[in-house]
Amino acid sequence: MAQGSNNSNPTTIAVNVGVILDLETQVGQMGLTCINMSLSDFYSSNPSFKTRLVLNVRDSKRDELAAASAEFILLSDLLLLFHRLFWFTRATLDLIKNKQVQAIIGPQGSAQADLLIHLGDKSHVPIVSFSATSPPLSSLRSPYFLRAAQIDSSQVNAISAVIQAFGWKEAVLIYVDNEFGAGIIPSLTEALEEVNMRVPYRSPISPSATDDQILRELYKLMTMQTRVFIVHVLTTLGSRLFAKAKEVGMMNQGYVWIVTNGITDLLSSVDSSVVASSMQGVLGIKTYIPDSPYLDNFMVRWRMKFQQENPSAHNPTLNIFGYRAYDAAWALAMAVEEMGGTNFTYQMLNSSTETTDIDKFGVSLNGQKLLQELSNMTFAGLTGNFRLVDGQLESTVFQIVNINGNAARGIGFWTLENGLVRDLYSFSTSKYSTNIGSIIWPGDSTSVPKGWEIPTNGKRLKILVPLKDSFFQFVTVSQDPNRNTFQVTGYCIDIFQAIIEKLPYAVAYDFIPFTARSTYDEMIDQVFYKDNKNKNAWVFLKPLTWDLWLTIGCFFVFIAQVVWILEHQINEDFRGSVAHQVGTSFCYTASLSSLLVVQNLQPTVADIDQLLKSGEKVGYQHGSFVYGMLKQMKFDDSRLIYYHSSEECDALLSKGSAKGGIAAAFDEIPYIKLVFSQYCNKYTMIPTLKTAGFGFVSPQPLNHSPEKKILKISNY
Repeated sequence: MAQGSNNSNPTTIAVNVGVILDLETQVGQMGLTCINMSLSDFYSSNPSFKTRLVLNVRDSKRDELAAASAEFILLSDLLLLFHRLFWFTRATLDLIKNKQVQAIIGPQGSAQADLLIHLGDKSHVPIVSFSATSPPLSSLRSPYFLRAAQIDSSQVNAISAVIQAFGWKEAVLIYVDNEFGAGIIPSLTEALEEVNMRVPYRSPISPSATDDQILRELYKLMTMQTRVFIVHVLTTLGSRLFAKAKEVGMMNQGYVWIVTNGITDLLSSVDSSVVASSMQGVLGIKTYIPDSPYLDNFMVRWRMKFQQENPSAHNPTLNIFGYRAYDAAWALAMAVEEMGGTNFTYQMLNSSTETTDIDKFGVSLNGQKLLQELSNMTFAGLTGNFRLVDGQLESTVFQIVNINGNAARGIGFWTLENGLVRDLYSFSTSKYSTNIGSIIWPGDSTSVPKGWEIPTNGKRLKILVPLKDSFFQFVTVSQDPNRNTFQVTGYCIDIFQAIIEKLPYAVAYDFIPFTARSTYDEMIDQVFYKDNKNKNAWVFLKPLTWDLWLTIGCFFVFIAQVVWILEHQINEDFRGSVAHQVGTSFCYTASLSSLLVVQNLQPTVADIDQLLKSGEKVGYQHGSFVYGMLKQMKFDDSRLIYYHSSEECDALLSKGSAKGGIAAAFDEIPYIKLVFSQYCNKYTMIPTLKTAGFGFVSPQPLNHSPEKKILKISNY
């Protein structure tokens, strides 16, 4: 089937171009209508042009290659698959061998592209696709494959920016288990990892999955703690997926659903009742198409044209693939015209050694030049600026949408330069800011979901709380004897709950009172620790490398010479024999260095040595880790007295060590400040003694976020 311009000018040059689409689908029918309209508009606007594209259309007989990812394929389906593959190959060979086309627009899907790209490379025929968006096609590195569409992976940075803006830490990837779905996963995973986002699970769903199979996968996801789901499927599977998610309660408050442009760009083709009932609150990344009067006019003309060519079509809708097909045909017509009056022929190869049909066709003499013209082509198309970069359409802007009602509402944009912004004319100081419009989340909620919840089979976090009879300002544990429950309050509890509230996910927890009258170490005996390594008296020499030793020696000699020069004229000790003067200089230098070092090694608390020498008794809070610290300082047990409260501490200090009390109390700063608040006119605090502090096993997912929130709260 050949189509072309109605222009009958005998001086024009007819140029054969192939079109391979699945004419049994709405996308294929829509694409062909848009291609015809594009050429008609192009030559009507430029009647003096010398070339005319003649379309040679072939039906790919459905892209059944994608079905190969199904779990089970019947023998009849397999035979049908091979039959349609044979038909597709035969149609392509006919275009190249018999029609000698200069370019091919197609294929419609990514699954058939491998074969078509191979044939295009061999015959030097550019392959221009407006709908094959799978990233793996780029790995073929074919110079003759051009994508007049945005590659799927171009939107991954927009997705990661949304994730980063709301502070979510984990996401599950749901994708259709074929080349279209799996192609984006490596790039998407890498983009999420760059913003410290974990992907704990990937959920591939067969394109032919039954409703029961979809339900089983959703039930599995419900048992996980992650509530952020990124979905990369087409509308046919997507509408079923969200209908089942709604059925099992996964479209309620607390869930986050983010869909790629595989759904948002084709949302108009989804049943509006499904969108209104099952997809409310979904966020999406959508290809941005600027509004224009020409675009509005084209949509009206297209609907009329499509209804004429396909009278049985019910309520046809125009989507991004139709716009891309229009621009691809326009670019090809313009590139052919730029080549001028070239002789559009093939060079036939010597067929004496060829054994197959693929080996027998010739090579286009103008393929390289046409490829160059297409690569340099720039114009204002239906979808904005048309420009190919590295063989594919340049991607700089995506629209962020929120599905409400039966349509998607724009709430912002992502740009390569500014990240997330409310509108294209605003500027963001951070590429991950939340400076976008208001969002209605699943469950008709306006509160940002935390993205993390205790799963249906999850365990609650248990917080151990020491049960003490003092210092109630920090922690107070009261028991309700009727209900046999505990209520935990106090300053430390308030801080803990403030941290939990600021976490980007939900944490279910229970306070467990620790009632045993034992030591601090016994309370945390579940924490693994290693024994201290054997101490070595010469360990201080290990950091000194040979070059550092050499430097020390040089400086030692240099300082000795300076000392001798300054002292030998006025100090008799620096006179005499050479050996005497050298020995005196080195001795003076060593003494000076020793004094300086000793001065820097003075302890932080100057009176500890005096306490040890005098035999004074000291106090500590019962159950505190301070007891172990005092033992390390060589305080004997007979000189250690514990107290339970600030009142007991005051009583012991008032008695003094000689009368059965203590001379000093060692405790943590918050407790000491509490004692001062009650007895500020009786005591003072000497410089603090530094300890090793607390250590946590790292990196642990549960520790990372609380640590950051503690620092944030401490800065208030």
